[in-house]
Amino acid sequence: MLNLSIVLEDSTREFPDRTALVFGDLRLPYSLVDTVANQVANLLVSRGIGKGDKVALACPNLPYFPFVYYGILKAGATVVPLNVLLQSREIAYHLNDSDAKALFCFEGSPELPLGERGRAGFEGAPSAEHFFVLPAAAFATESEHGETLWAALDGMPGTFETVQTSADDTAVILYTSGTTGQPKGAELSHQNMLLNAMVSDEMFPRTEGGDAYLAVLPLFHSFGQTVVMNAGFRRHATVVLMPRFEPGPALELIRNENVTLFAGVPTMYWAMLSKIHADGDEVPTTLKIASAGGASSPVEVLKDFEATFGIGILEGYGLSETSPVASFNQYGRPSKPGTIGTPIWGVEMKLVDGDWKTIEGEGPGEIAIRGHNVMKGYYNRPEATAEVMNNGWFRTGDIATRDADGYYSIVDRAKDMIIRGGFNVYPREIEEVLMTHPEVSLVAVVGVPHDSHGEEVKAYVIRAPEATVTEEELVAWSRENMAAYKYPRIVEFRDALPMTATGKILKRELR
Repeated sequence: MLNLSIVLEDSTREFPDRTALVFGDLRLPYSLVDTVANQVANLLVSRGIGKGDKVALACPNLPYFPFVYYGILKAGATVVPLNVLLQSREIAYHLNDSDAKALFCFEGSPELPLGERGRAGFEGAPSAEHFFVLPAAAFATESEHGETLWAALDGMPGTFETVQTSADDTAVILYTSGTTGQPKGAELSHQNMLLNAMVSDEMFPRTEGGDAYLAVLPLFHSFGQTVVMNAGFRRHATVVLMPRFEPGPALELIRNENVTLFAGVPTMYWAMLSKIHADGDEVPTTLKIASAGGASSPVEVLKDFEATFGIGILEGYGLSETSPVASFNQYGRPSKPGTIGTPIWGVEMKLVDGDWKTIEGEGPGEIAIRGHNVMKGYYNRPEATAEVMNNGWFRTGDIATRDADGYYSIVDRAKDMIIRGGFNVYPREIEEVLMTHPEVSLVAVVGVPHDSHGEEVKAYVIRAPEATVTEEELVAWSRENMAAYKYPRIVEFRDALPMTATGKILKRELR
C-alpha cells in the first residue's frame, strides 16, 4: 500500500498538537486537519465515491484545500485540482474530461464568484453527481449555491481507515495550462507525488525548532502542492496560507510568522524587491531558503535578491507532468544563478532533437526527463501521451543547454521561439539583456507577424519607477547590445503584464 495522505497522517501521529496551518487568526493543529480530512473521506464513501473515482476541488489557499485534498486521497479517490479563475464553461470541460463524480467548490466573493461559476459548470457536467460548497463564512451550514461542506460533514466520524492504494494508482490529475489546444490532464501516481514531495523536503536543511512555509503559490498548481503543502506536511512544518499574492502582505507574513522557506515564481520576487526599494519595507530576516520555479528568473532579479535578503534564490525546474520538480540548484552544492541546476535524486535528464536522438555536449536541445516523477500519461489521451513519451522518457518542449558540470540552462520554450528571417531568436535571451537596462523593471518578449521576416521581435516593458526611457531610445540601446537579427524593433510600455494565477507571464495573451 502507498497513499500520498501519509504525509498528513504521519505528522499527526508524531506531532498532533503542532500547528499545521495558519490562516489569519486561525492556528490549526495537525490533529484537527487530519480529523476533518477523515470526515471528508467518510462523507465521500457515504455518497458512493471511492477507489479510482475522480473528485474535483476548486479552492484558493484556504484551510479547506488540505481538508478536502487529503480526504479525497484517504477515500482512495483521485484529486482533480481546478484553477479558481476558470469560468463555468471551463469548469464543465474539466469535470467532463476527468470524469469527476463530485466537485468541492469555494463559494467565492463578489470579486471571485467561484460558487456561481462552479454550480453552472457542475450542471454542465453529466458525470458529476455531487456538489459541495466550501462557504466563505467560517462554518456556515447554508449557501445559495447548494449543500455546504459543514452541513454535509454533520455527524460524520472523525476517524477513517485509509483505503489501500498501490504506488501506481492515480493520486492526482493535474491539468496543463493548455498553451496549445485544450488542457490535458496529467495522471500522477501516489509514487510520483510522494517521492517528489520527499525529495523536495530532503533537499533543504531543517530549522531547529521547526520550519514555517509560506503557501502563496496556488495549491491547485503542482509547484505549491508538492514543494509547499505536501513537502511541508511531510516535514511537520507549519504552512502559512495566503490566498492571493501581494508583495506588502507577503513580506509582513514572512516577518510575523517567522517563515523560513519561501517558494515562488520570479515575478513574486520581483514584486517584493520593488516594494522594499520603493517603500522601504523592512527586509525579513527569518528566511533560510528561497526557491524559484515556474519560469526563468532574470539574473538581475537574482542578484538584487541576494544583495537585499542576504540569501540566494535556488532555481529549479519542473512541469505538471513531472510532479513537478525535475532539477534544482541544490542546497549545499555550488549554485549557478541563471541555471536550473542538476537533476534531483532519482531523475535523469538529457537533451534530444526532434527525432528523439540524444544530443551530446552543450546543446542546445529539448529537455527529456526519466524518473520516479514522470506522469503515467495524459488521462484518456493515448495519442497525446505517445507524442511526448518514448521508452520512459518525457519530452518537455523546453530548449536548454548543458555545461561541463551538468547544470542545465533554459534557452526558451520551443513554442516561444521566434523565427525572424530564418534565424532562431530565443525570447529569454533578449529579456535578460533588456533587464540590464537601468530603466527597465520587467519585460516579456514575443514574436509578432511580419510580412517579409515572418516574425518580428516585440518587447512589452514595465518601466522602473520614475523612468522616462522612450521606445526609440530602448530600441537604439538594444541595437547596440544585441545582434542585428535579435534586437526588438517594437517596444510597448505597460503598467502591468498579464499573468496566470501562479504569476507566470501569459505570453499567449501578449501575442
